[in-house]
Amino acid sequence: MTEFLARRADRLEAGDGGAWAKVAIDGAAAAGTGELAQSLAEALRARGRSVFVVGTQGFLRPASLRFEYGKQDPDSYYDGWFDTGALWREVFGPLEAGGSGRVLPDLWDPVKDRATRSPYRELPENTVVLVHGPLLFGHWFPFDLSVHLRLSPGALQRRTGEDEQWALPAFRRYEEETDPAGTADVVVRMDHPEHLAWNG
Repeated sequence: MTEFLARRADRLEAGDGGAWAKVAIDGAAAAGTGELAQSLAEALRARGRSVFVVGTQGFLRPASLRFEYGKQDPDSYYDGWFDTGALWREVFGPLEAGGSGRVLPDLWDPVKDRATRSPYRELPENTVVLVHGPLLFGHWFPFDLSVHLRLSPGALQRRTGEDEQWALPAFRRYEEETDPAGTADVVVRMDHPEHLAWNG
């Protein structure tokens, strides 16, 4: 599956006329978006492509905003945990046609609850930018290839840790309001990791 995605991503050109191709790897943490992003990055580098990986976990809002309605509010998680404005400003904006290509890998450390102070990176043209994390669709992010790692409701519940079960209603809402499987270019069914299936 990684090789299939690498072939797709290696042929990408930015659809907005920019110099950088942008790929979404969307899914719950239990689906392993970060692991797939790293595997795909390695496969693309082996093909000679420059790759930059961005995890949305580095673009969470400060705790004072995330936890305004408590630490386990699924609606807050869905609507307000991820700083989509910062992703636009620090990642997608600089990658538009005529942009500088100067992006931030992350902005906020959710454990220390402070800015990461990571240095900006100037991406060479033709870099593939892999953005991974949950709830990526529905924000008009300009992805050139979108991949959704799908877990059935039962598999998602089984593979989500007990301390994270409170967030499951947010993923049900995401399915209902955004239809990630219908939105994505490629859907990978992750219920059985040893027998993956995908379309697209």
